[in-house]
Amino acid sequence: MTGVSSSDFDLNKDVVLPADRKLRPAGVLAPIIEKNGRLELILTKRSSSLKHHPGQIAFPGGKQDETDADVIAAALREAREEIGLPTELVDVLGTLPAHETVTNFHVTPVIAFVRDEFQIIAEPGEVEEVFTVPLVHVLNPDNYLVQSRRWRGNIRHYYIVPYGPYYIWGATARMLRAWTERMI
Repeated sequence: MTGVSSSDFDLNKDVVLPADRKLRPAGVLAPIIEKNGRLELILTKRSSSLKHHPGQIAFPGGKQDETDADVIAAALREAREEIGLPTELVDVLGTLPAHETVTNFHVTPVIAFVRDEFQIIAEPGEVEEVFTVPLVHVLNPDNYLVQSRRWRGNIRHYYIVPYGPYYIWGATARMLRAWTERMI
């Protein structure tokens, strides 16, 4: 697949990715709401009981199923399932270039505005918490740091954009950073 503008590897120039790797299409929703006169981004904290990425901060979203027309449909379906967001309240504003993850997903971030209030219903098997972050916070390049840790025997560098008690890192922070880079 082409059109990848960021990846979990782009801060790690020594990583050599296999040319024949198979990337699975996925869509994540970046839902923006107006709250107390400011724009906020809805994010989730994944359930700590999940096998993959437990407790991490994420956009609502997931892999594209056969029933999804495209990654936008996948992002909308997953947001409905994970946080109870009614599709009819969502105005899709556009997409960002795809992001390649260490788990072999080709993730397309879908930016959307939520026109009206809705009752957030977190899917208990997948989502531990739903919260908002001021959009100006995650779109400010000064709020990003690069950290590193040992992963699969090597030092791996990645972006973080902390907010209050939330440690936003990895793919979510990288996709937000790519969005930020497009805004400057």
